Amino acid sequence: MQKNSAIVVKNPSSKCRKYREEYLQYGFTCVVIDEIQHPQCVVCTEVLAHESLKPVKMLRHMKTKHPSLAAKPLDFFSRKEKELQGQNKILINQTTIPTKAQRASYEVAYLIAQAKKPHTIGETLIKPAAIAMSRAMHGHKLARELESVQLSDGTISRRITDMAQDIKSQLIDRVKKGTYALQLDESTDVSNCAQLLVFVRFSFDGKLNEDLLFCAPLEGTCTGEDIFTKLDNKLKEEASSCELFATLCNELGSQHESLLFHTEVRWLSRGNVLSRLFELRDEVRLFLMEHGSQVAKHLTDPDWLTRLAYLSCIFDRLNGLNLSLQGENTNIMSMSDKIRAFKRKVDRWTARVEMGRFDMFNELDEFMEENDLNVHIVKTSITTHLQALLEYFDKYFPEETAPEQYDWIKSPFTVTTASHLSAGMEDALIELSCDRTLKTDFNSKTLAEFWISVEREYPQLSKAAMDVLTPFGSTYLCEKTFSALTYIKNKYRSRLNVEDDLRVAVSTIKPRMDLLCSAHPSH
Repeated sequence: MQKNSAIVVKNPSSKCRKYREEYLQYGFTCVVIDEIQHPQCVVCTEVLAHESLKPVKMLRHMKTKHPSLAAKPLDFFSRKEKELQGQNKILINQTTIPTKAQRASYEVAYLIAQAKKPHTIGETLIKPAAIAMSRAMHGHKLARELESVQLSDGTISRRITDMAQDIKSQLIDRVKKGTYALQLDESTDVSNCAQLLVFVRFSFDGKLNEDLLFCAPLEGTCTGEDIFTKLDNKLKEEASSCELFATLCNELGSQHESLLFHTEVRWLSRGNVLSRLFELRDEVRLFLMEHGSQVAKHLTDPDWLTRLAYLSCIFDRLNGLNLSLQGENTNIMSMSDKIRAFKRKVDRWTARVEMGRFDMFNELDEFMEENDLNVHIVKTSITTHLQALLEYFDKYFPEETAPEQYDWIKSPFTVTTASHLSAGMEDALIELSCDRTLKTDFNSKTLAEFWISVEREYPQLSKAAMDVLTPFGSTYLCEKTFSALTYIKNKYRSRLNVEDDLRVAVSTIKPRMDLLCSAHPSH
């Protein structure tokens, strides 16, 4: 059967012509349209067809349209050409300046969001300051160009929204490519509105990344069921455009068996206040006495001050534990080790207090020695408190039955036996441990980076390791971001819908400025 085919035949008469400098004597310069040269009259600026790049056709145009100029000398047309080039340059500048001004507007909006400042600062401070500096350093001409940069309150708000949506789009594309974990917490903002913060940890570009997934207000009560419903609804919104959270449902069974370490920032504040009160106890006592406060008597009571010294010490130790659990890309293995070490120290402190020794609590030990106090006045109460503290930790962080089961993840080149793994995975671990090149890489990378890097060669081991390394171990990011939220949404901006500003302020993902400028017309 004969097949139809399209044959392109090139017209031999269609010749590509080129502009020559001598064509200026006929009153024509050259412009390029779609990579093809066209003659342009320097008098009326009319652009002729490419085929008119012939002396006879250009001369015909001059005699027909401008008969009085047909016999003008070459220098006349040279001057006209320069005038035309100047007009074209002005036209190019007129179209370039708005494009640059739009990009500048986005850049300023990004800086405002990063600094967590009100949107009005763009028009009330940044723009006038930029114009004043430009005028002082470069003169009025360049300063006037800055007038075209739109930095009004509404413009900055739109720019921040555009950037937030772009950052979110990039984030969703990255998260849906592999395994991830969620961290969430809620707190009340300045307008007495409960805000739910959700962070996501995911593998991208060879390492673990953490970013804000969303910030949403909670209407009504804030029970666990309310938080779960809000989370579920928001995840379904994202799932409607990609199978973003399909794997989450499959993982819920095993993930819910472990309790996350909730890092409460109020502990830090409480400990700092107690330490400062103990340090300034004499100054505080004098202040209270001057104001006739009955509380001043406690600051002269040795028993009360001894208990204060102890609380200052123990909360300082708790602060140290909390701080050690914070930070980016922490994992549950290292946190579990630190919790286990702290529990053993509390157990040891209890035994030392029962022996009448307080040297592990420096402030308490020094205070009792300076005031020649008997250890028996607080030994019982401190022992009781330490025992209760240990019971509290045992309740929320029970001892693992086999903490060594994850040692192969932390030290794959020294721990080569892991009987709880399948035979195939244990064989792969032995093979990996003998690879000297990988051992060099292991010493130069974080745990997560290393196990992500061997995903192609050892997929089962990599997945098993990342299932342990990916989950969050605390709500550190949420607690840290609540500080940013309260700074952005303050009493002067209590009606602000804070999610877009917050995302641009805390995200590690950069907005794609070129894409935004091309997608949104200048306004």
